[in-house]
Amino acid sequence: MFSNPSRIAETLYRGMDVAGLWAIQAIRRANDPFLVWEPFDRPSRSWTYAEFDDDVRRVAAGIAARGLQRNDRILIHLENCPEWVMAWLACARLGVVAVTTNIRSSADELQYYAGHSGARAIVTQPNLVTIAESAAPHLDAIVVGSSGANSFEMLLRSEPLVGQEGSEPNRILSIQYTSGTTARPKGVVWTHANALWGGQVGVAHEGLRPDDVHLLTMPLFHTNALAYSLLPTIWAGSTVVIQPRFSASRFWDVAVRNRCTWAALVGFCLKALKQHEVPYDHSFRMWGCAFSEPRSDQRYGVKTIGWWGMTETITHGIVGSVDLPNRPMSIGRAAPEYTLQIRRSDGVMTESGEVGHLFIKGIQGLSLFAGYLDDPEATQAAFDSDGWLDTGDLVRQGDDGFIDFVDRAKDMLKVGGENVAASEIERVVRGVVGVSDTAVVGRRHPMLDEVPVAFVVLEPGSNEKDVREAIAAQVSSLADFKRPRDVIFVGAIPESTLGKAAKGELRELAARQESERVGE
Repeated sequence: MFSNPSRIAETLYRGMDVAGLWAIQAIRRANDPFLVWEPFDRPSRSWTYAEFDDDVRRVAAGIAARGLQRNDRILIHLENCPEWVMAWLACARLGVVAVTTNIRSSADELQYYAGHSGARAIVTQPNLVTIAESAAPHLDAIVVGSSGANSFEMLLRSEPLVGQEGSEPNRILSIQYTSGTTARPKGVVWTHANALWGGQVGVAHEGLRPDDVHLLTMPLFHTNALAYSLLPTIWAGSTVVIQPRFSASRFWDVAVRNRCTWAALVGFCLKALKQHEVPYDHSFRMWGCAFSEPRSDQRYGVKTIGWWGMTETITHGIVGSVDLPNRPMSIGRAAPEYTLQIRRSDGVMTESGEVGHLFIKGIQGLSLFAGYLDDPEATQAAFDSDGWLDTGDLVRQGDDGFIDFVDRAKDMLKVGGENVAASEIERVVRGVVGVSDTAVVGRRHPMLDEVPVAFVVLEPGSNEKDVREAIAAQVSSLADFKRPRDVIFVGAIPESTLGKAAKGELRELAARQESERVGE
């Protein structure tokens, strides 16, 4: 597909890997603040680069003492916390592959992640231990915030690890599970070069400086927080302030107290922050979001740059400018590190102002993901014959060069910042006794952007009430944000001319029924 992508990555980052980058900064920025932890239930705590490096080396020694070796896989199943970052960097140092998973995953989903990745251990937290043990009892559990032999605290009591794996930028670093158009999430494989690329390019796109303080509220198991916030912070040698999750009521207090200058947000956050007074003495100069320079920038006193990216592209393939004005509500311009094409359905390039399918080109294992875990067919299918990655998104570029996001061409929903494959929900609903056919679409939601709605065709003789209850029980195997908010029974699923479910028609029906319900 590409001439020799591994050689290109080796040339760019020869002698480097994530652990090496961290080691450099731990020396250069030794006495400077690296991480401030702002939990909801206890006082904050901060680490310098040197102090955090000492903890990372202790955790690495503790993981190694539990028998994990190079290329073994370990699930990091944690909400945002310092231990998440310690475990991730310790894995990078050991050559262990970090498998980062969504804490809202159901037992069925977690079981799949553990089995599919071949993980040997899991780092988790007390409120997730029960689900982890039921999903994957064979995993060696390391629990943050507990006591005893299996506690994370025991790792921190280890003697700091001396030495590390050799610097190999093409070696596998991590696996992130992402919703695609298949019934099961795919494991997106990143190399060390991918992560280095994310850090370096993120700094360039965001204009980060060593004196910046990045407020991180997005979940670290997603690319947004990892590649748009944490990795650029390390590359720039700046400071990151971490909260367990986004909280509109706690956002400004933490930001002001820590003099935060940067934050990556999603649309949901901006909507939630509207309910709170903006402090006059905040220090933010820049936010990143899915759109550039909305009218709310004047209210908050910041500049928001738009951006677009996906787990497979590592960082932003489209981004707004930190230095120049951006067209309001656009996602920015094509990033100089990538090549884009916007195509009609017949493959011809679109004209200015015309909606088309977004394709992106880069280098696998460097600016694009290395592949899908143990799935060469899915990896190959993601690209066309000329090496262009089909993003599944519809966009429009204007005469001014700015690009607008229009919709998802692939059958995906966006629920409160989480990508959800309709087919994943359909797989579960279709397994319910009494269901003949089903189709899932998104319905607009004032806070979450959209929520899933399932249309269901009953088997002859089935009872609607019984099937509705059975569906509710069955979808409990999915993460809560994937569960349908409504089940609508229909006589048949309407079809398009290609014999597929006419989901546009179903979306209109779902919206109409909701409108009628609200109007009652």
